[in-house]
Amino acid sequence: MKQRYYFIDNLRWVTVVLVLIYHVFYNFNAQGVFGGIGGFAGEQWQDVLCTVLYPWFMTLMFVLAGASSRYALRHRTVREFRRERTRKLLVPSTLGLLVFGWVLGWLNITAGGGWEHMPAGMPFVAKYLIAVVSGTGPLWFIQDLYVFSLLLLAVCKLIDADKVEAWLGWLSEQGLSLVLFTLWPLLWALAQTQIDEVGTFDGLINLYRPIYYFVVFLVGYYIFSSERIHAYLARYSTVLCIAATAMGIVFCVMFYGTDYTSPAVLQSVWCSLYCWVAVLALIGLFKRRYDCATRFSQYMTRSSYGLYIVHMTICTASCLWLKSTTLPVWSIYVLALVATFAGSIVLWEVLRRIPLVRWCMFGIRRRRKTHPNPPCEGGNSVITEVGPVP
Repeated sequence: MKQRYYFIDNLRWVTVVLVLIYHVFYNFNAQGVFGGIGGFAGEQWQDVLCTVLYPWFMTLMFVLAGASSRYALRHRTVREFRRERTRKLLVPSTLGLLVFGWVLGWLNITAGGGWEHMPAGMPFVAKYLIAVVSGTGPLWFIQDLYVFSLLLLAVCKLIDADKVEAWLGWLSEQGLSLVLFTLWPLLWALAQTQIDEVGTFDGLINLYRPIYYFVVFLVGYYIFSSERIHAYLARYSTVLCIAATAMGIVFCVMFYGTDYTSPAVLQSVWCSLYCWVAVLALIGLFKRRYDCATRFSQYMTRSSYGLYIVHMTICTASCLWLKSTTLPVWSIYVLALVATFAGSIVLWEVLRRIPLVRWCMFGIRRRRKTHPNPPCEGGNSVITEVGPVP
């Protein structure tokens, strides 16, 4: 059994990088998407980047998380798996908010002008608690993932992953094609769980998408953990990439200028088809071309979970300040991207060296010496644990 799937490592950290880029453009979007700081004009061609990325990048993250959970359970008992997920997912998404997440909440409220509507003389403790609640940001992903990891243990008692893998190995190529592409109608059916927002609770359901992402997570666990599926997608990666590119162009033509997070868009047949083909194409492409490790890729593999957790604070702070300047628009985007990447790396490297803080924010118990085949300590094993921890 292969000990490490480098292409999954690489695809995951590249997707995290895309999340960082997306959030810079999201902050300045002018398409009516909830949140953000606001655009520079009524219509901005650069917003097309958000339209391209949004339909598939979090679906891909949950697919990879599911596959990685399968690899993790090969080398852990159920108890060890549960304890590790609690430390690396539940702790950062709860205690991490109290330690650091409130800063993002404070910035979010500032960006939306919320403090102006607060009662005069409100004590700092009350403002702090409000900021904590408002500071979840990208942590919704690991909150979902923690719940899914616990539910997975129950599902595993009902459906044996080894039997599913053996069945996939028995299928012909035509059978594999049928399995993979009939999952698309399932994806479209699950997208119908989106509801028209009528209140805050409905908005949270549309953000967390618990039914949709849980099934996608299970598909990753049972289907995309199979080496036969990896080989099949790699074989047809060129065709899949061409198809995904063409579908992305059509999707942008159809929906550019509208709120790409709205139920009307996410429930569309074309959105689900584009999403699924993009996921298949990227897994195949990275299996075919990027199933290898370099010093840089290993650093990103170790660090991307931490970058994911801290990046939104840096991104929001830099975008808020840059929006208040009179710099040219193009330079604001460039500086915001540089600040988000550089600032996130610096902040991650600082925080992971502070004992109690690194445990609360990233689930890291102690610093470890660098390993030639890094076990993803620092939290990133949560998303792509593809080998045993030494």
